[in-house]
Amino acid sequence: MHCCTQHPDTCTDYKMKFLLLLVMLTACAAAPQDLSGKMFTFPQQTDSAHVKLETPREEFSAVTVCLRSFTDLNRAHGLFSLATPSAANDFLIYKKTAVNQFELSVRNSNVDVRGQEYKLNTWHSVCATWDSQSGLVQLWLDGKPSAKKFISSGSNIKGKPIIIIGQEQDSHGGRFDINQCFTGMISDVHMWDYALSSCEIQRYVDDLNFTPGNVLNWRALQFQITGRVLLENKQVNECH
Repeated sequence: MHCCTQHPDTCTDYKMKFLLLLVMLTACAAAPQDLSGKMFTFPQQTDSAHVKLETPREEFSAVTVCLRSFTDLNRAHGLFSLATPSAANDFLIYKKTAVNQFELSVRNSNVDVRGQEYKLNTWHSVCATWDSQSGLVQLWLDGKPSAKKFISSGSNIKGKPIIIIGQEQDSHGGRFDINQCFTGMISDVHMWDYALSSCEIQRYVDDLNFTPGNVLNWRALQFQITGRVLLENKQVNECH
């Protein structure tokens, strides 16, 4: 005879405990994690492996994104991809194939940024800012600013965002292209809902006591890994 037939109260109790365990495990998986000293490693070209970064925010009148990346890719690849239902490239940092050339996209409009010295197999700090009032974007590579350029004004980034590193979105959460994927390492991802000053960006670059992102904070990050992406201790140049 089945145990639940013999002892229905005990069986119900087991089921409740099991459901409670599942809820606790889900909550733990979704809880923010301090990734200080960590990095995401993307070890191979795929059209699926990525990390989705979580935020409840759904409207931005200004944005700053900073991250550190390390790669040997000499083809085009996405570094940071934010899509909403109305715009697949609502905020995109994209390294182009051309040497020392990036593309920044906001609200599906884009501009090229040239002249930034970008070396392979080197950790780089990359920051990008945009403000809807002025419509200006600017890229900072290792603390060095690009010329400011007009891209989009008068319209906020609005709608439920899907934020992805490792792939470049051509639709809201999908249509990844293996020829645009990122391979290498990414660390220290932060996002703010305002344009950081040059001094604040320099503090991030120098890893000093900067104010962490109030939208995405590497020290309290909610994320989901899909595919072969590893969370590892960050590599440093010096040993102790």
